[in-house]
Amino acid sequence: MRLRRTREQFSVLGPSYFSVTYGAGGSTREPTRATVLEIKSAGCDVAPHLSFGGDDEAHVEALLQTYVEAGIRRVVALRGDLPSGMGLQRMRHASELVAFIRARFADHFKIAVACYPEVHPEASSYLEDVDYLKRKLDAGADYAVTQYFYNPDSYCRFMDECARAGIDKPIVPGIMPITNLDNLLRFSKACGAEVPRWLRKSLEPLRGEELLQYGEEAVTGLCCRLAEQGVDRFHFYTLNQFAPTAAICRNLGLVD
Repeated sequence: MRLRRTREQFSVLGPSYFSVTYGAGGSTREPTRATVLEIKSAGCDVAPHLSFGGDDEAHVEALLQTYVEAGIRRVVALRGDLPSGMGLQRMRHASELVAFIRARFADHFKIAVACYPEVHPEASSYLEDVDYLKRKLDAGADYAVTQYFYNPDSYCRFMDECARAGIDKPIVPGIMPITNLDNLLRFSKACGAEVPRWLRKSLEPLRGEELLQYGEEAVTGLCCRLAEQGVDRFHFYTLNQFAPTAAICRNLGLVD
């Protein structure tokens, strides 16, 4: 199984945990659950993504109970998306899911939530987006992980605004290695992440190994800039590709 082999590769880097994504409205509920339980049974810490989506509270509670019984202590609480054809159903906010988990499972889970240093595509303003993050943390989340970004100044400004709003819980920067420009531009358009013009123009003429090498250097430089600002943890969006993340970790001195 490709995913199992990928997990075995990443294990040599000594990650704090693996996160496992969750399809719209729980559309990948069973494959996600099976993957999460397999990773845990292999002795690795794992953080399943979870949302209400199209599921009712009973389904979500049952899934969380399964994770409790498996000894899983982390979860990533997201608003998520509704499956196609369910657009008229009321969307549940991530802060509600965080409060739900705390009400039923107390402090069993360490809860992560998402945040957006370059503003969520649906937010009406920058400060409103910061306020949404505060609501999730006030509801009981332990820390936040950002959407990926390539401009370190956007993270620093976001941290400043969060501090002004009274947010003092950890905010871990999300890091996306660059392996394919077309895919990156498509992902970024969908999630509201900015690919700086200088970076896009630098990548456009490159192909193959040249693009991978430039992307590795650019993302390594980003992480170094963040480390200079005191960042000591990174969350890598690996897309199940080992080599790009491993190279950046080696460049940063995080692994041999």
